Amino acid sequence: MQTSRRRMLKTAIAAATLPLTQPARAQNPVIKIGVLNDQSGPYANTGGATSVICAKQALEDFGVSAKGLNVEVIAADHQNKPDLAVSIVRQWFDREGVDMLLDVPTSSVALAVQSVVREKNKVYLNSGAASSALTGEQCSPNFIHWTYDTYMLAKSTGGAVVKAGGNAWYFLTADYAFGKQLQSDTTAFIQSSGGKVLGAAQYPFPGTTDFSSFLVQAQSSGAKVLGLANAGGDTENAIKQAHEFGLNASMKIAALLMFITDVHALGLDVAGGLNLTESFYWNLNDRTRAFTNRVKPKTPNNWPNMVHAGCYSATLHYLKTVADMGAAEAKKDGVATVNRMKAMPVEDDCFGKSKIRQDGRNLVTSYLFEVKKPSESKTPWDYYNLVATTPGDQAFRPLADGHCSFIKA
Repeated sequence: MQTSRRRMLKTAIAAATLPLTQPARAQNPVIKIGVLNDQSGPYANTGGATSVICAKQALEDFGVSAKGLNVEVIAADHQNKPDLAVSIVRQWFDREGVDMLLDVPTSSVALAVQSVVREKNKVYLNSGAASSALTGEQCSPNFIHWTYDTYMLAKSTGGAVVKAGGNAWYFLTADYAFGKQLQSDTTAFIQSSGGKVLGAAQYPFPGTTDFSSFLVQAQSSGAKVLGLANAGGDTENAIKQAHEFGLNASMKIAALLMFITDVHALGLDVAGGLNLTESFYWNLNDRTRAFTNRVKPKTPNNWPNMVHAGCYSATLHYLKTVADMGAAEAKKDGVATVNRMKAMPVEDDCFGKSKIRQDGRNLVTSYLFEVKKPSESKTPWDYYNLVATTPGDQAFRPLADGHCSFIKA
């Protein structure tokens, strides 16, 4: 009898306390952010662990605990494989309760998970992928493209090289969605300026490390410019080998997507004089320096580039939106959350003020830089001279030209 009474008492206590504990959990649900990127391959320094660190920095700067938010950040390596990425994302949404997908470099991967996010009605904030198709023919109301795209790169870096007399091009192109889109967008700018493309070599991605045969083809083409439609470790290897071949003495090398992390890996002796475009540079102003000073103790050997800064900025704006809507409401409907993000003003230390367009394009300012010569660099990671600035409303493809399907004419 005593055992039965004890059991009844425990049951009664549990029943009495249940109404108190359930609402507390309901009022403070966990918001889970999943950072999906390359953590072991050619884009590991471009995104990788530093993207995760920058996302967590946004939680710290926003003060999630003080604002009553319960936020977790998890991460996975997609190994630049679309099928693996889709599997991870489905598991995250179905079993692990992920609410927001972040970073996702490699355009073939970024495009592959687009439909999964839309099917599950989650939030997808991309910083690492470049394909302009993500806000064009493959757009989604669940998606925001945060940092840069192939159109912006083609207009800024490609346009500058053409204006400087580089009117005959040969492309070295990674054979997947990003490389093809970057070559296509840059070709359009070259041709509209009266230039021409004399040829292109597409190489298998990922896995190519020896570019010598492609560089020989480029050198014999008679082109003035070698356009590198690749990124990360591939860009570094191509530039190193071009330097070893002496190709840079006869051709201008246009690194159409290059990051400060690539410059650091190459060194100024090799990278000095190259033009590149980023939407963030740590030494651009007081605010970018302040952000970098908060982050670099956590990643001292891989200072933030624009992808990392985009992960911070996107996460921070998402947290502001969740706080504005309430966590429970934000978890219910990805499209509604993205729409609220578009309606709210965007401002942070990395990019200053920007606006998210209806198609999901975040209109950040783009900067054309020239990599410094060794004699010009005075401090660690002091690598860029600013050449030109393009406001966000001019840097990206016009809205009407993207033909995004969910936007009403």
